[in-house]
Amino acid sequence: MTPSARVQAAIELLDAIIASARDGGPAADTLIARYFKDRRYAGSRDRRAVRDHVYDAVRRAGEYPSTGRAAMVGLARERPEIAALFDDSAHGPAPIEPGEEGAIAGDVPDWLKPLLAAPVEQNALLGRAPVDLRVNRLKAVMGDVAPLYPDAVPIQGLADALRLPEGWPVEQSEPWKQGLVEVQDAGSQMISAACQAQPGMTVVDMCAGAGGKTLALASAMAGKGTLIAADTIRSRLARLDPRAVRAGATFIETLLLDQVHESRALEALNGRADVVLVDAPCSGTGTWRRNPEARWRLTPARLDRLVQEQARILDFSAPLVASGGVLVYATCALTDREGRDQARAFLERHAGWVADSIPCPMGRPHGDGLLLTPGHDATDGFYFARLRRMA
Repeated sequence: MTPSARVQAAIELLDAIIASARDGGPAADTLIARYFKDRRYAGSRDRRAVRDHVYDAVRRAGEYPSTGRAAMVGLARERPEIAALFDDSAHGPAPIEPGEEGAIAGDVPDWLKPLLAAPVEQNALLGRAPVDLRVNRLKAVMGDVAPLYPDAVPIQGLADALRLPEGWPVEQSEPWKQGLVEVQDAGSQMISAACQAQPGMTVVDMCAGAGGKTLALASAMAGKGTLIAADTIRSRLARLDPRAVRAGATFIETLLLDQVHESRALEALNGRADVVLVDAPCSGTGTWRRNPEARWRLTPARLDRLVQEQARILDFSAPLVASGGVLVYATCALTDREGRDQARAFLERHAGWVADSIPCPMGRPHGDGLLLTPGHDATDGFYFARLRRMA
């Protein structure tokens, strides 16, 4: 591909990404993989260059662009070397017309800015994310693993965490293949640590998904006790099974829930859980470093639905917690409606619950919990609170 053809390919992909964001379709990574599967003539340098163009344009445009060309024109206005490639050559884009509008630059959609927690550094939400590892204590200890990753540095305050440069191919490494490590952002590791799971406990990961935090809990529990990974989406839970086998965490039980009727399947656990983790569905504003096009998918109406669903999940999870047990509420979101306000509303609805303090080497106190942000903590953005049922 010529340099101009790479720009045109980026425009075509951006059109597909914009349409997918509007219609709730596949994520950008999936669309890019499909695009190049049908264009095998594109070499690795071509794919890398096109991908860089696409993500540079996506990261730059806080508001929903009108077209892929507008997204690239906006980028070209700031990058003369890209503007020169709008040259009308074979397979290249038409020249930029005088006065042609490009997408407006911005970090956060205007409607969302006043809803973000006050401590959030908005200009840091889209930086490049490193690769964080968690040593799997079911199979190894830090002393075994650290020498195998000479490029890694320890993360202060997390005994099992290592950090690698962005893009490091962990899944091609032997320690990963052997289940000695898992890829897990340091903020996510802190949430798992806040659960203070111990061997022999009964622990429920209520919105387990593919099980990243479930596996961290399994490691903390040393494979002993009852650990249940629950979710309403079968395909997500199915992804946990091979991960658990690789990690040596085969004691994990999975529980598929019927949405809206979750309490029926959970009734036998009422009053039995030492820990319930509710890592609730959310806006994902804390993960924009990894999924910048998610900004284009979020709308005020969708945020309203998410806030309602978070409260509903908290309410049907609370009865599971034993006297003296804890419910850890977490979201990878940085809006107060999903974090601080949601935890406070739970405590106001439920008598006999209090917020525990959370010993944590990072983050800032915010309401009844802690706030982690990319700018302050170099992690993904999270809010989490540890809520205890009084004896």
